[in-house]
Amino acid sequence: MTTRASVEAAWRTEAPRLIGGLVRIVRDLDLAEDLAQEALLAALEKWPETGIPDNPGAWLMATAKNRAIDRARRQRTRDDHAAQAAPPSAFVPDPETAIDEDVGDDLLRLILVACHPVLSRDARVALTLRLLGGLSTAEIARAFLTPDATIAQRIVRAKRTIAEARVPFEVPRGEALAERIPAVLEVVYLIYNEGYAASRGDDWMRLELCDDAMRLGRVLCRLVPDHAEAHGLLALMELQSSRARARTTPTGEPILLLDQDRSRWDQLLIQRGFAAFARAAELAKPLGPYTLQAAIAALHARARRAEDTDWNRIVALYDALVALTGSPVVELNRAVAVWMAYGAAQALDLVDELRDEPALKGYHLLHAVRGQLLDRLARHAEAAEEHERAAALAGNERERTLLEARARTSRLLEKTGG
Repeated sequence: MTTRASVEAAWRTEAPRLIGGLVRIVRDLDLAEDLAQEALLAALEKWPETGIPDNPGAWLMATAKNRAIDRARRQRTRDDHAAQAAPPSAFVPDPETAIDEDVGDDLLRLILVACHPVLSRDARVALTLRLLGGLSTAEIARAFLTPDATIAQRIVRAKRTIAEARVPFEVPRGEALAERIPAVLEVVYLIYNEGYAASRGDDWMRLELCDDAMRLGRVLCRLVPDHAEAHGLLALMELQSSRARARTTPTGEPILLLDQDRSRWDQLLIQRGFAAFARAAELAKPLGPYTLQAAIAALHARARRAEDTDWNRIVALYDALVALTGSPVVELNRAVAVWMAYGAAQALDLVDELRDEPALKGYHLLHAVRGQLLDRLARHAEAAEEHERAAALAGNERERTLLEARARTSRLLEKTGG
């Protein structure tokens, strides 16, 4: 590995802890990032000459803290020369002492700030990937197929909002902490979902986003070990990701769940997912929404063949999930499970009840599912129209291609009486 690659690897690993520690000291996100970037630049300058230190992360942290101390001293000197000047708001009075405080909450503090409810969903996702994922603005923009300038503005506005709202750089305790964790879980879930089923672009999956989300999930489980839904979300992500290698052909075309070669599923991730699910189930009665989804994923993981899947149990779990969330998307997923358990006719009735649901207007998967059900019932002309509607609404190129192929097949079956 080259020196530059080593620096970048250390940065990706250490950046969250580094920035989290600096935020505790300087109470300013921009300044914390600046100090961390200065440490990165120092590493790029010095390591080629001195060699890579035994503990790159510790070197980066020490360098950034020294820069923080230098800045604080300069600020204090300036204040001493201006008797009427207000005390510096960005620094604590004695930075040397602050450096040595307990840093156990640094990552959790940074997570809570990046995912603060005062920010929009998009802002939380961008700021989390920047501060905790170690991604550059360009990398985030590329992952979400969004212009660099849009992501940059989103991050700048998020930091400004945090400053203007005077978001405290403290870790709440007890019930106050528990109330904040769902916002964090939602951000991790959104990042993961965009990686697992990319909403736009040419790729069916963006595995780097899945990996970032799982890494954040594991960190969160360490920081709040008694939070059931943190373990439930981690279980869900690991169980879903176990299928990643089987979800596409060598050229990137999608392979749907029932058609996948299950021998290619990652057994290590499955076992880790089972362990996380067991921990979540142990902590929560009744199960929360992420843990219920993990339970569904676990049933798929336990089925060695598609035909061994316990669809009746999956329907029951979706019943509980619908009751808990009231989500029309969950109801659509439940309809698919009903199809597998009880037949296409019963499932089509359920899907038709969702057609006027405002939350599903423009949702391509509603039409995709309805098209499949109509095909199964030999109503191929109607099915083709639904597949075409779904394709027109789909943002992902691979998915659009799949839906257009279904439409052509339905048209052919209609002509040939298949």
